[in-house]
Amino acid sequence: MSLFDVLENKNKQIPLAEILRPKTLNEYLGQYNIIKKNSAIWNLLKSGRLFSLILWGPPGCGKTTLSRIIANEANSNFIELSAVSSGVKDLKETIEKARIELRSSGKKTLVFIDEIHRYTKTQQDALLPHVEKGTIYLIGSTTENPSFQIAPALLSRVQVMQLNYIDDENLLKIIRKGYKYLIDKYGKIELDAKIGEFIVNHSRGDARIALNIVESSYFCSPYQEDSRKLTLELIENLTQKQTIKYGIQEHYDHASAFQKSIRGSDANAAIYWLAKMLLGGEDPRFISRRLIIIASEDIGNADPTALTIAMNAHKAVETLGMPESRITLAQASIYLAKAKKSNEAIIAIDTAMNDIEHKGLNYPPPNHLKDSHYKDAQKYGFGVDYIYTHSNPNADQQFLPDEIKNKKYCQD
Repeated sequence: MSLFDVLENKNKQIPLAEILRPKTLNEYLGQYNIIKKNSAIWNLLKSGRLFSLILWGPPGCGKTTLSRIIANEANSNFIELSAVSSGVKDLKETIEKARIELRSSGKKTLVFIDEIHRYTKTQQDALLPHVEKGTIYLIGSTTENPSFQIAPALLSRVQVMQLNYIDDENLLKIIRKGYKYLIDKYGKIELDAKIGEFIVNHSRGDARIALNIVESSYFCSPYQEDSRKLTLELIENLTQKQTIKYGIQEHYDHASAFQKSIRGSDANAAIYWLAKMLLGGEDPRFISRRLIIIASEDIGNADPTALTIAMNAHKAVETLGMPESRITLAQASIYLAKAKKSNEAIIAIDTAMNDIEHKGLNYPPPNHLKDSHYKDAQKYGFGVDYIYTHSNPNADQQFLPDEIKNKKYCQD
Protein backbone atom coordinates (compact mmCIF):
# COMPACT_ATOMS: atom_id res chain seq x y z
CA MET A 1 0.00 0.00 0.00
CA SER A 2 1.41 3.40 -1.00
CA LEU A 3 1.66 6.45 1.22
CA PHE A 4 -1.19 8.05 -0.74
CA ASP A 5 -3.40 5.04 -0.09
CA VAL A 6 -2.65 5.29 3.64
CA LEU A 7 -3.50 9.00 3.65
CA GLU A 8 -6.67 8.38 1.65
CA ASN A 9 -7.89 5.73 4.09
CA LYS A 10 -7.01 7.94 7.04
CA ASN A 11 -8.77 11.04 5.75
CA LYS A 12 -11.86 9.66 4.03
CA GLN A 13 -15.15 9.76 5.91
CA ILE A 14 -16.97 6.43 5.71
CA PRO A 15 -20.78 6.84 5.81
CA LEU A 16 -22.60 5.39 8.80
CA ALA A 17 -24.65 3.17 6.47
CA GLU A 18 -21.44 1.50 5.31
CA ILE A 19 -19.98 1.19 8.81
CA LEU A 20 -23.10 -0.56 10.12
CA ARG A 21 -23.61 -2.81 7.11
CA PRO A 22 -24.45 -6.33 8.48
CA LYS A 23 -21.76 -8.97 8.03
CA THR A 24 -23.77 -12.13 8.84
CA LEU A 25 -27.28 -13.49 8.33
CA ASN A 26 -27.97 -13.10 12.06
CA GLU A 27 -27.28 -9.34 11.80
CA TYR A 28 -29.38 -8.92 8.66
CA LEU A 29 -32.68 -7.19 9.44
CA GLY A 30 -35.80 -7.36 7.30
CA GLN A 31 -36.72 -9.56 4.31
CA TYR A 32 -38.06 -12.25 6.63
CA ASN A 33 -40.30 -13.37 3.77
CA ILE A 34 -37.21 -14.99 2.25
CA ILE A 35 -34.35 -14.76 4.79
CA LYS A 36 -35.45 -16.60 7.90
CA LYS A 37 -34.12 -19.62 9.72
CA ASN A 38 -34.73 -22.87 7.83
CA SER A 39 -36.15 -21.08 4.78
CA ALA A 40 -35.01 -22.42 1.39
CA ILE A 41 -32.53 -19.56 0.89
CA TRP A 42 -31.27 -19.78 4.47
CA ASN A 43 -30.54 -23.49 4.12
CA LEU A 44 -28.86 -22.99 0.75
CA LEU A 45 -26.56 -20.36 2.24
CA LYS A 46 -25.78 -22.46 5.29
CA SER A 47 -24.89 -25.35 3.02
CA GLY A 48 -22.14 -23.24 1.51
CA ARG A 49 -23.53 -23.65 -2.00
CA LEU A 50 -23.31 -20.75 -4.42
CA PHE A 51 -25.99 -19.93 -6.96
CA SER A 52 -26.65 -17.12 -9.46
CA LEU A 53 -29.55 -14.81 -8.88
CA ILE A 54 -31.07 -11.40 -9.48
CA LEU A 55 -32.00 -9.37 -6.41
CA TRP A 56 -34.93 -7.14 -7.29
CA GLY A 57 -36.04 -4.55 -4.79
CA PRO A 58 -36.23 -0.86 -3.89
CA PRO A 59 -33.19 1.23 -2.86
CA GLY A 60 -31.84 0.67 0.62
CA CYS A 61 -33.54 -2.68 1.19
CA GLY A 62 -30.28 -4.65 1.57
CA LYS A 63 -29.46 -6.03 -1.90
CA THR A 64 -25.72 -5.29 -1.76
CA THR A 65 -25.47 -6.37 1.87
CA LEU A 66 -27.20 -9.69 1.18
CA SER A 67 -24.84 -10.31 -1.75
CA ARG A 68 -21.79 -9.82 0.45
CA ILE A 69 -23.25 -12.09 3.12
CA ILE A 70 -23.91 -14.80 0.51
CA ALA A 71 -20.27 -14.59 -0.65
CA ASN A 72 -19.06 -14.74 2.95
CA GLU A 73 -21.29 -17.71 3.85
CA ALA A 74 -19.97 -19.60 0.81
CA ASN A 75 -16.35 -18.63 1.57
CA SER A 76 -15.92 -17.24 -1.94
CA ASN A 77 -14.20 -14.27 -3.54
CA PHE A 78 -16.44 -11.23 -3.91
CA ILE A 79 -15.95 -8.87 -6.87
CA GLU A 80 -18.22 -5.88 -7.08
CA LEU A 81 -18.92 -4.05 -10.35
CA SER A 82 -21.26 -1.18 -11.15
CA ALA A 83 -23.21 -1.35 -14.39
CA VAL A 84 -22.94 2.44 -14.57
CA SER A 85 -19.13 2.51 -14.79
CA SER A 86 -18.09 -0.97 -16.02
CA GLY A 87 -18.20 -2.59 -19.45
CA VAL A 88 -17.28 -5.73 -21.36
CA LYS A 89 -13.56 -5.10 -20.77
CA ASP A 90 -14.08 -5.05 -17.00
CA LEU A 91 -16.14 -8.24 -17.24
CA LYS A 92 -13.37 -10.02 -19.16
CA GLU A 93 -10.77 -9.00 -16.56
CA THR A 94 -13.05 -10.14 -13.74
CA ILE A 95 -13.73 -13.50 -15.40
CA GLU A 96 -10.00 -14.04 -15.97
CA LYS A 97 -9.34 -13.38 -12.26
CA ALA A 98 -12.08 -15.88 -11.37
CA ARG A 99 -10.56 -18.49 -13.69
CA ILE A 100 -7.08 -18.03 -12.20
CA GLU A 101 -8.50 -18.31 -8.67
CA LEU A 102 -10.28 -21.55 -9.53
CA ARG A 103 -7.08 -23.05 -10.93
CA SER A 104 -4.78 -21.88 -8.14
CA SER A 105 -6.85 -22.21 -4.98
CA GLY A 106 -10.13 -23.78 -6.06
CA LYS A 107 -11.99 -20.83 -4.57
CA LYS A 108 -15.20 -19.78 -6.30
CA THR A 109 -15.90 -16.16 -7.32
CA LEU A 110 -19.17 -14.32 -6.85
CA VAL A 111 -19.52 -11.31 -9.15
CA PHE A 112 -21.94 -8.69 -7.90
CA ILE A 113 -23.21 -6.23 -10.53
CA ASP A 114 -25.03 -3.26 -9.09
CA GLU A 115 -27.85 -1.84 -11.24
CA ILE A 116 -27.50 -4.67 -13.73
CA HIS A 117 -30.54 -3.36 -15.62
CA ARG A 118 -28.25 -0.63 -16.98
CA TYR A 119 -26.16 -3.20 -18.86
CA THR A 120 -26.95 -3.47 -22.56
CA LYS A 121 -28.15 -6.77 -24.03
CA THR A 122 -24.63 -7.30 -25.43
CA GLN A 123 -23.08 -6.82 -22.00
CA GLN A 124 -25.61 -9.15 -20.40
CA ASP A 125 -25.02 -11.76 -23.10
CA ALA A 126 -21.28 -11.60 -22.37
CA LEU A 127 -22.01 -13.10 -18.94
CA LEU A 128 -23.92 -16.13 -20.22
CA PRO A 129 -21.18 -18.66 -21.06
CA HIS A 130 -19.27 -17.99 -17.84
CA VAL A 131 -22.38 -18.35 -15.66
CA GLU A 132 -23.30 -21.56 -17.49
CA LYS A 133 -19.82 -23.09 -17.07
CA GLY A 134 -19.58 -22.12 -13.39
CA THR A 135 -16.53 -19.91 -13.94
CA ILE A 136 -18.37 -17.22 -11.99
CA TYR A 137 -21.53 -16.98 -9.95
CA LEU A 138 -23.56 -13.87 -10.65
CA ILE A 139 -25.67 -11.70 -8.39
CA GLY A 140 -27.23 -8.73 -10.12
CA SER A 141 -29.13 -6.08 -8.18
CA THR A 142 -31.85 -4.01 -9.76
CA THR A 143 -34.60 -1.63 -8.73
CA GLU A 144 -36.47 -2.38 -11.98
CA ASN A 145 -38.63 -5.37 -12.82
CA PRO A 146 -36.25 -8.02 -14.25
CA SER A 147 -38.96 -9.20 -16.65
CA PHE A 148 -38.66 -5.85 -18.42
CA GLN A 149 -34.97 -5.07 -17.99
CA ILE A 150 -33.00 -8.34 -18.01
CA ALA A 151 -32.35 -10.21 -21.27
CA PRO A 152 -34.46 -13.41 -21.41
CA ALA A 153 -31.39 -15.59 -22.02
CA LEU A 154 -29.74 -14.37 -18.82
CA LEU A 155 -33.00 -14.38 -16.87
CA SER A 156 -33.51 -18.09 -17.66
CA ARG A 157 -30.16 -18.93 -16.03
CA VAL A 158 -30.68 -17.21 -12.68
CA GLN A 159 -33.13 -17.22 -9.80
CA VAL A 160 -35.03 -13.99 -9.13
CA MET A 161 -35.43 -12.97 -5.51
CA GLN A 162 -37.75 -10.07 -4.76
CA LEU A 163 -36.85 -7.95 -1.75
CA ASN A 164 -39.29 -5.53 -0.13
CA TYR A 165 -38.97 -2.22 1.64
CA ILE A 166 -37.72 -2.76 5.19
CA ASP A 167 -40.68 -2.91 7.56
CA ASP A 168 -41.13 -0.19 10.19
CA GLU A 169 -40.18 -2.41 13.13
CA ASN A 170 -36.82 -3.41 11.67
CA LEU A 171 -36.16 0.07 10.32
CA LEU A 172 -36.61 1.44 13.83
CA LYS A 173 -34.06 -1.12 15.10
CA ILE A 174 -31.59 0.08 12.45
CA ILE A 175 -32.17 3.72 13.46
CA ARG A 176 -31.57 2.92 17.13
CA LYS A 177 -28.44 0.98 16.21
CA GLY A 178 -27.19 4.03 14.32
CA TYR A 179 -27.69 6.45 17.20
CA LYS A 180 -26.13 3.95 19.63
CA TYR A 181 -22.99 3.69 17.50
CA LEU A 182 -22.66 7.49 17.31
CA ILE A 183 -23.31 7.93 21.03
CA ASP A 184 -20.72 5.29 21.93
CA LYS A 185 -18.14 6.91 19.67
CA TYR A 186 -18.86 10.64 19.93
CA GLY A 187 -20.89 11.22 23.09
CA LYS A 188 -24.41 11.50 24.43
CA ILE A 189 -27.37 13.04 22.62
CA GLU A 190 -30.84 13.87 23.90
CA LEU A 191 -33.45 12.78 21.37
CA ASP A 192 -37.03 13.97 21.01
CA ALA A 193 -39.37 11.02 21.62
CA LYS A 194 -40.82 11.24 18.12
CA ILE A 195 -37.50 11.26 16.25
CA GLY A 196 -37.54 7.52 15.49
CA GLU A 197 -41.09 7.61 14.18
CA PHE A 198 -40.30 10.64 12.03
CA ILE A 199 -37.25 9.00 10.41
CA VAL A 200 -39.21 5.79 9.79
CA ASN A 201 -41.96 7.74 8.02
CA HIS A 202 -39.49 9.85 6.03
CA SER A 203 -37.29 6.92 4.97
CA ARG A 204 -40.14 4.80 3.53
CA GLY A 205 -38.37 1.50 4.15
CA ASP A 206 -34.96 2.64 2.89
CA ALA A 207 -32.26 1.84 5.47
CA ARG A 208 -29.64 3.95 3.69
CA ILE A 209 -31.82 7.06 3.84
CA ALA A 210 -32.62 6.33 7.50
CA LEU A 211 -28.96 6.01 8.53
CA ASN A 212 -27.97 9.08 6.50
CA ILE A 213 -30.58 11.06 8.43
CA VAL A 214 -29.34 9.57 11.72
CA GLU A 215 -25.76 10.58 10.95
CA SER A 216 -26.61 14.07 9.68
CA SER A 217 -29.02 14.81 12.51
CA TYR A 218 -26.51 13.75 15.16
CA PHE A 219 -23.83 16.14 13.94
CA CYS A 220 -26.20 19.05 13.20
CA SER A 221 -27.65 18.98 16.71
CA PRO A 222 -26.33 21.67 19.10
CA TYR A 223 -24.38 20.99 22.30
CA GLN A 224 -26.14 21.49 25.62
CA GLU A 225 -23.67 21.29 28.49
CA ASP A 226 -22.02 17.87 28.10
CA SER A 227 -24.33 16.43 25.41
CA ARG A 228 -26.16 17.24 22.20
CA LYS A 229 -29.90 17.82 21.83
CA LEU A 230 -31.89 16.89 18.75
CA THR A 231 -35.43 18.26 18.41
CA LEU A 232 -38.15 17.26 15.97
CA GLU A 233 -38.13 20.79 14.53
CA LEU A 234 -34.42 20.56 13.74
CA ILE A 235 -34.67 17.20 11.99
CA GLU A 236 -37.70 18.38 10.00
CA ASN A 237 -35.64 21.35 8.83
CA LEU A 238 -32.77 19.02 7.93
CA THR A 239 -34.80 16.56 5.87
CA GLN A 240 -37.31 18.94 4.27
CA LYS A 241 -38.96 17.54 1.12
CA GLN A 242 -39.19 13.82 0.47
CA THR A 243 -38.11 12.43 -2.89
CA ILE A 244 -40.36 10.08 -4.81
CA LYS A 245 -38.91 6.99 -6.50
CA TYR A 246 -40.64 6.68 -9.82
CA GLY A 247 -39.10 4.39 -12.45
CA ILE A 248 -40.48 2.12 -15.14
CA GLN A 249 -42.05 -0.33 -12.68
CA GLU A 250 -43.63 2.49 -10.66
CA HIS A 251 -45.01 3.96 -13.92
CA TYR A 252 -47.00 0.80 -14.63
CA ASP A 253 -47.89 -0.01 -11.02
CA HIS A 254 -49.20 3.47 -10.21
CA ALA A 255 -51.19 3.72 -13.45
CA SER A 256 -52.76 0.36 -12.59
CA ALA A 257 -53.60 1.45 -9.03
CA PHE A 258 -55.03 4.73 -10.36
CA GLN A 259 -57.37 3.03 -12.85
CA LYS A 260 -58.46 0.34 -10.40
CA SER A 261 -59.27 2.99 -7.77
CA ILE A 262 -61.49 4.88 -10.22
CA ARG A 263 -63.06 1.61 -11.36
CA GLY A 264 -63.77 0.85 -7.70
CA SER A 265 -65.38 4.29 -7.23
CA ASP A 266 -62.82 5.32 -4.59
CA ALA A 267 -62.18 8.99 -5.35
CA ASN A 268 -59.84 9.39 -2.37
CA ALA A 269 -57.54 6.63 -3.57
CA ALA A 270 -57.67 7.97 -7.14
CA ILE A 271 -56.49 11.39 -5.92
CA TYR A 272 -53.71 9.82 -3.85
CA TRP A 273 -52.31 7.82 -6.79
CA LEU A 274 -52.71 10.84 -9.05
CA ALA A 275 -50.66 12.92 -6.60
CA LYS A 276 -47.93 10.27 -6.42
CA MET A 277 -47.71 10.06 -10.19
CA LEU A 278 -47.46 13.83 -10.58
CA LEU A 279 -44.86 14.17 -7.81
CA GLY A 280 -42.91 11.30 -9.36
CA GLY A 281 -42.63 13.25 -12.62
CA GLU A 282 -45.23 11.33 -14.64
CA ASP A 283 -46.22 12.97 -17.92
CA PRO A 284 -49.66 14.54 -17.27
CA ARG A 285 -50.61 13.76 -20.87
CA PHE A 286 -50.17 10.05 -20.12
CA ILE A 287 -52.55 10.44 -17.16
CA SER A 288 -55.14 12.29 -19.25
CA ARG A 289 -54.99 9.60 -21.94
CA ARG A 290 -55.51 6.99 -19.21
CA LEU A 291 -58.64 8.89 -18.10
CA ILE A 292 -60.02 8.66 -21.65
CA ILE A 293 -59.49 4.89 -21.58
CA ILE A 294 -61.18 4.63 -18.17
CA ALA A 295 -64.15 6.69 -19.39
CA SER A 296 -64.88 4.09 -22.09
CA GLU A 297 -63.60 0.90 -20.45
CA ASP A 298 -65.02 1.28 -16.95
CA ILE A 299 -67.87 3.79 -17.27
CA GLY A 300 -69.06 3.63 -20.86
CA ASN A 301 -72.70 4.37 -21.52
CA ALA A 302 -73.61 4.21 -17.82
CA ASP A 303 -72.54 7.86 -17.92
CA PRO A 304 -71.62 9.03 -21.45
CA THR A 305 -70.64 12.44 -20.08
CA ALA A 306 -67.54 10.82 -18.55
CA LEU A 307 -65.92 10.53 -21.99
CA THR A 308 -66.61 14.21 -22.68
CA ILE A 309 -65.08 15.13 -19.32
CA ALA A 310 -61.99 13.00 -20.03
CA MET A 311 -61.53 14.39 -23.55
CA ASN A 312 -61.82 17.95 -22.26
CA ALA A 313 -59.33 17.18 -19.48
CA HIS A 314 -56.85 15.89 -22.08
CA LYS A 315 -57.26 19.06 -24.13
CA ALA A 316 -56.89 21.22 -20.99
CA VAL A 317 -53.69 19.41 -20.00
CA GLU A 318 -52.16 20.12 -23.41
CA THR A 319 -53.27 23.76 -23.20
CA LEU A 320 -52.28 24.46 -19.60
CA GLY A 321 -49.35 22.21 -18.77
CA MET A 322 -48.16 21.79 -15.18
CA PRO A 323 -48.70 22.79 -12.43
CA GLU A 324 -52.17 24.12 -13.37
CA SER A 325 -53.29 20.94 -15.11
CA ARG A 326 -53.07 19.02 -11.81
CA ILE A 327 -56.41 20.66 -10.92
CA THR A 328 -58.05 19.58 -14.17
CA LEU A 329 -56.76 16.03 -13.75
CA ALA A 330 -58.07 15.96 -10.19
CA GLN A 331 -61.47 17.24 -11.30
CA ALA A 332 -61.76 14.62 -14.03
CA SER A 333 -60.50 11.84 -11.74
CA ILE A 334 -63.08 12.66 -9.07
CA TYR A 335 -65.91 12.78 -11.63
CA LEU A 336 -64.93 9.44 -13.17
CA ALA A 337 -64.54 7.81 -9.75
CA LYS A 338 -68.02 8.92 -8.68
CA ALA A 339 -69.71 8.10 -12.01
CA LYS A 340 -71.86 5.01 -12.53
CA LYS A 341 -69.85 2.13 -13.97
CA SER A 342 -70.33 -0.21 -16.91
CA ASN A 343 -67.79 -2.39 -18.71
CA GLU A 344 -70.28 -3.38 -21.44
CA ALA A 345 -68.31 -1.68 -24.22
CA ILE A 346 -64.97 -3.43 -23.62
CA ILE A 347 -66.62 -6.82 -23.04
CA ALA A 348 -68.73 -6.48 -26.19
CA ILE A 349 -65.90 -5.52 -28.55
CA ASP A 350 -63.37 -7.97 -27.07
CA THR A 351 -65.87 -10.85 -27.21
CA ALA A 352 -66.71 -10.10 -30.85
CA MET A 353 -63.03 -9.81 -31.82
CA ASN A 354 -62.26 -13.09 -30.04
CA ASP A 355 -65.15 -14.82 -31.83
CA ILE A 356 -63.84 -13.68 -35.20
CA GLU A 357 -60.12 -14.20 -34.57
CA HIS A 358 -60.09 -17.39 -32.51
CA LYS A 359 -63.47 -19.13 -32.85
CA GLY A 360 -63.83 -19.04 -36.62
CA LEU A 361 -66.99 -16.90 -36.59
CA ASN A 362 -65.72 -14.99 -39.62
CA TYR A 363 -68.65 -14.43 -41.97
CA PRO A 364 -69.39 -11.92 -44.76
CA PRO A 365 -72.33 -9.50 -44.49
CA PRO A 366 -75.72 -10.85 -45.63
CA ASN A 367 -76.47 -9.94 -49.25
CA HIS A 368 -79.20 -7.43 -48.38
CA LEU A 369 -76.66 -5.42 -46.29
CA LYS A 370 -73.92 -5.33 -48.91
CA ASP A 371 -73.10 -2.16 -50.81
CA SER A 372 -75.41 -1.66 -53.79
CA HIS A 373 -74.15 1.70 -55.07
CA TYR A 374 -72.66 0.37 -58.32
CA LYS A 375 -74.02 -0.86 -61.64
CA ASP A 376 -73.88 -4.66 -61.28
CA ALA A 377 -74.71 -4.92 -57.55
CA GLN A 378 -78.35 -5.99 -57.98
CA LYS A 379 -77.31 -8.60 -60.56
CA TYR A 380 -75.52 -10.39 -57.69
CA GLY A 381 -78.39 -9.84 -55.28
CA PHE A 382 -76.53 -7.22 -53.26
CA GLY A 383 -78.83 -4.77 -51.48
CA VAL A 384 -81.97 -6.62 -52.57
CA ASP A 385 -84.77 -6.65 -49.96
CA TYR A 386 -82.93 -4.16 -47.72
CA ILE A 387 -85.43 -2.02 -45.77
CA TYR A 388 -84.43 1.59 -45.16
CA THR A 389 -84.88 1.78 -41.40
CA HIS A 390 -85.81 5.47 -41.27
CA SER A 391 -88.72 4.80 -43.63
CA ASN A 392 -89.90 1.73 -41.72
CA PRO A 393 -88.42 1.72 -38.19
CA ASN A 394 -90.62 -1.20 -37.07
CA ALA A 395 -89.58 -3.54 -39.87
CA ASP A 396 -88.21 -6.91 -38.77
CA GLN A 397 -84.78 -7.07 -40.37
CA GLN A 398 -81.71 -9.23 -39.70
CA PHE A 399 -78.31 -7.54 -39.44
CA LEU A 400 -76.07 -10.41 -38.29
CA PRO A 401 -75.00 -13.30 -40.54
CA ASP A 402 -77.38 -16.31 -40.54
CA GLU A 403 -74.81 -18.43 -38.71
CA ILE A 404 -74.83 -16.18 -35.64
CA LYS A 405 -78.15 -14.39 -36.05
CA ASN A 406 -79.04 -14.78 -32.35
CA LYS A 407 -75.59 -13.84 -31.00
CA LYS A 408 -75.67 -11.30 -28.14
CA TYR A 409 -72.74 -8.99 -27.50
CA CYS A 410 -74.59 -6.17 -25.71
CA GLN A 411 -77.04 -6.06 -22.86
CA ASP A 412 -80.74 -5.66 -23.81
